[in-house]
Amino acid sequence: MDEPSSHSLLERLFKRVSGCSSPDNPQEFIDLFQQAREQKAFDEDTLKRLENVVKFSQLAVRDTMISRAQMSVIKNTDNIERIIAHVVETTHSRFPVIADDKDHILGIVHAKDLLKHTLNPEHFKLENILRPAVFVPESKPLNVLLKAFQEQRNHMAIVVDEYGGTSGLVTFEDLIEQIVGKIEDEFDEDDSADNIFAVSTERWRVKATTEISDFNEFFGTHFSNEEVDTIGGFIIQEMGHLPTRGEKIVLEQLQFNVARADNRRLHTVMVSRVKE
Repeated sequence: MDEPSSHSLLERLFKRVSGCSSPDNPQEFIDLFQQAREQKAFDEDTLKRLENVVKFSQLAVRDTMISRAQMSVIKNTDNIERIIAHVVETTHSRFPVIADDKDHILGIVHAKDLLKHTLNPEHFKLENILRPAVFVPESKPLNVLLKAFQEQRNHMAIVVDEYGGTSGLVTFEDLIEQIVGKIEDEFDEDDSADNIFAVSTERWRVKATTEISDFNEFFGTHFSNEEVDTIGGFIIQEMGHLPTRGEKIVLEQLQFNVARADNRRLHTVMVSRVKE
């Protein structure tokens, strides 16, 4: 006989697995899902997502935000040519616009709002296409922010610390990835591809995990591997910080353009030879 309709799906699942009453805390929910998986109620991927959903409610913005140092921003003094170049380099769709520094956020600009000005740059005024910025504290629960994003149709929020300074930013995609895992796009390389891949005769895509010795052999360079082992580590060492997407550096007649990075590590760089 079917369970009464008044019983929730979780209550029925819990009774089926354990014969006990409904779980009282997040860990009991996770234990329930693991037991259900063992009984082949669903597959491993579903188990992982269910566990992520339970953990999601326990996370705050600070746990998933992109740090201040990793933020790609546009200055209010930039002309449209410079802004378009930055959009192309980073391939992001939204950018905070700053005044003097990242503590002075003026608003958000959408890449699509720039398109109509590319043919008439003389009439372009950045302030005319700015959208209001949404500010949230580091401590804001992710489930509360997700609901706010959905209700207000926002996709980005600026994260501020207790003193009102900018700590970083968080996007709708960042929240969803906490549940479903990393969302790759067409600009993300295949992790199974070669460490050094020729995009053209003068341009290569290089994984940051490529060993310096292999890089030197391929490009004929003489980078030292005494302090670091990988080309990503070498670039970070030379820059003096964890670079953001779009940052560039020239070393031994090679230009390195950061193609993919997050707030934890450098993933991929584009390498091209500098013409004398």
